[in-house]
Amino acid sequence: MFEKEITSWFKKNKRDLPWRKTDAWGVLVSEFMLQQTPVNRVLPVYEAWMKRWPTAASLSKATPAEVITAWGRLGYPRRALRLHECAKEITHNLKGKIPESQAELRALPGIGEYTAAAITAFAFEKRSLVLDINIRRLFARLFDGVETPTQSATKGEKSRYEELIPKKDPHLWAAATMELGAVICTSQSPKCGICPVAHVCTWRSLDYPKSDVVKRRQSWHGTDRQCRGTIVQALRENEVLTKSQITQLWDVPSQLEKALLTLLDDGLIESRGKNKFSLPR
Repeated sequence: MFEKEITSWFKKNKRDLPWRKTDAWGVLVSEFMLQQTPVNRVLPVYEAWMKRWPTAASLSKATPAEVITAWGRLGYPRRALRLHECAKEITHNLKGKIPESQAELRALPGIGEYTAAAITAFAFEKRSLVLDINIRRLFARLFDGVETPTQSATKGEKSRYEELIPKKDPHLWAAATMELGAVICTSQSPKCGICPVAHVCTWRSLDYPKSDVVKRRQSWHGTDRQCRGTIVQALRENEVLTKSQITQLWDVPSQLEKALLTLLDDGLIESRGKNKFSLPR
């Protein structure tokens, strides 16, 4: 019952997203970009990226500086470097073929359990347990009657949800449940009035009890992450900056020193002689 109602809703209401009509490489790129980043921010970067590097081979020829610059303000620019490394691995060691099994996918740079499962489902239409926060929130409300799922999925949760995956078109189930969680069963102000399974939702039947899970609010302003992002953005806009120029970007010297060290360690910037820095060449 759940499968038919949810997948039927999806077929009629799914968003027209570019990675839903592309090849395995396009799906892989989208999954890297969508990690901890909302769709509306990913869309313009993804479309420009795919025009520039439509294949793993084309991206493998780019420089790290080009990759970091094209990544723009998506955040977590280490993902861009991992995607670049992944493209080189696929091109040079896998003869340009993206592996279909989750085990082989997880051996590639930057691909963990969730990303491997998503690529398996959406690129190759195979059975895999895709559990992003949207799906977990939908299931937590539908089956358990709680507003918000725990921070990470337990073995029991994974086992229960794996049993729900249909034998026929398992990728459609993954996409449909993800879409329903993303656009209808949202974290704030869910649209229960147009939800295809609202009539069997346990959370709704219990009159929407508030969750015991404490939601973490992420603050960006003044964080180490903002400091790092400020430096990287300045180096996207300038080929080389001196240490004195960089110190003008941030008003906490100790935090700036830490940011420079961690950016160097992560390979996101490099030293260009005494007290000069640039994006990696």
